[in-house]
Amino acid sequence: MKENKKGILIVISGFSGAGKGTLVKELLRRHGEDYCLSVSMTTRTPRPGERDGVEYFFTDREHFEDTIARDGLIEYASYCGNYYGTPKAYVEERLSEGRNVILEIEIQGALKIKDRFPESLLIFVTPPNAEELKRRLEGRGTESEEVIASRLARAAEESKGVEFYDYLVVNDKLEESAEEVHHLVAAARRAPVRREEFVKGIREELHSFAKGAQE
Repeated sequence: MKENKKGILIVISGFSGAGKGTLVKELLRRHGEDYCLSVSMTTRTPRPGERDGVEYFFTDREHFEDTIARDGLIEYASYCGNYYGTPKAYVEERLSEGRNVILEIEIQGALKIKDRFPESLLIFVTPPNAEELKRRLEGRGTESEEVIASRLARAAEESKGVEFYDYLVVNDKLEESAEEVHHLVAAARRAPVRREEFVKGIREELHSFAKGAQE
């Protein structure tokens, strides 16, 4: 019986400053053949070193809202004054090719994904404690005190939604955290809910055998 090789949709979220982007890069470096990172669209200004079409598709509010109207996004949300969203076509193509598609999005978008795609896997990334989160935000050196305060306040709100995720990964040691995520994904791919075609095939064969035995 042929196994269904369709990839699974992986949503990785975390507090701003938790290091989820760095964690995803390490996961791709170690196991890039198994994963594909979905590039999100955003209206925020690029940070130093970020490239359009690589880290994000950078656009303006008018184009983003036009994309919403054309149903061109799997999900979208507003975060700290900017839009973020996931282009639909890219994700669907990669999943059909058997790749596990990673969406690095915030909690509002993650819960929308879970609602539309119940078989998706939600992983929340957090630092060991709040003090470390504050230190990492300040260590960026790219944001004002007001923005940092806003991100910490948002983190306090988001902490109420962590229980909706499938797994929680404490991003303390990068290499270990990347391997932990990889093992969680490998286990999730074996769950019956994500192997429906395989289960259906076995069920049909068993019914066929049982019917033949009764004849």
